Amino acid sequence: MGDTWHSDTTPPHGGYGAMGWVRLVLRAISMIMLVFGGLLILVVVRLLERPLCGLRRPVTPYITQWVCRGAFVLLGIRYTTEGMPLQGAGVVVANHASWLDIFALNARKRIYFVSKSEVADWPGIGWLAKATGTVFIARDRSKVRDQIAVFKNRLAAGHKLLFFPEGTSTDGLQVLPFKPALFGSFFDPALWNSLQIQAVCVVYHAPSGADPRFYGWWGDMAFGPHLMSTLAAKPQGAVHVVYHPPVKVSDFGDRKALAKAMENQVRAGLAKHRAP
Repeated sequence: MGDTWHSDTTPPHGGYGAMGWVRLVLRAISMIMLVFGGLLILVVVRLLERPLCGLRRPVTPYITQWVCRGAFVLLGIRYTTEGMPLQGAGVVVANHASWLDIFALNARKRIYFVSKSEVADWPGIGWLAKATGTVFIARDRSKVRDQIAVFKNRLAAGHKLLFFPEGTSTDGLQVLPFKPALFGSFFDPALWNSLQIQAVCVVYHAPSGADPRFYGWWGDMAFGPHLMSTLAAKPQGAVHVVYHPPVKVSDFGDRKALAKAMENQVRAGLAKHRAP
């Protein structure tokens, strides 16, 4: 979830009711079978894919994509997209509102998340992240050259790397300023001239009658209760993913200008699709 960010109000979740508990249990069982069944298939396929293809993953990303699409079907959340995803290798930046972002951003296009190095050691989540090809980076200026080398190798393998430049998650109703430091590596001579970058906006619409922040997972909110509320919900809401036109990093003078341009695109997309 990133660094802590606090909303002015309390988390929007309450009781489930008898049928809510039934939905919660049935959906939980289905999601466990989908996610861990898909992970098992991915690991087996990767055992063959890795020695033959190295960093290139011609098969396993499709398994991740299938699992993420299936998750929205099982949850009953309507999933729609707009615009054309980035073609070829490059960088994708998006707003961050929920753990559901992982499913929303993987369902349409095969991508690889860039995460802080600590996530690799998290129980369960770290293992899932490693299996799906997540790129782990250390928040250490002395490691910048190593990170650029990793990015260059991944991009050369045709990967699309996804960052959350806000540095934390929000309630889903706003976009926080993008951190320019995260864009600094893109201006390295090894990447700058050929690298393309795309802004993506993830917009959540709460179930009818629910708090507009229903799907948001932010600040000090615990994961378990939020997951349970999402599993128990009926009716469910929707998620809409907007792909803005890609741009070239070389069209911008510095990291601050690029970060602001990407932020403005995401902010405009959220404002447009959350308008009454």
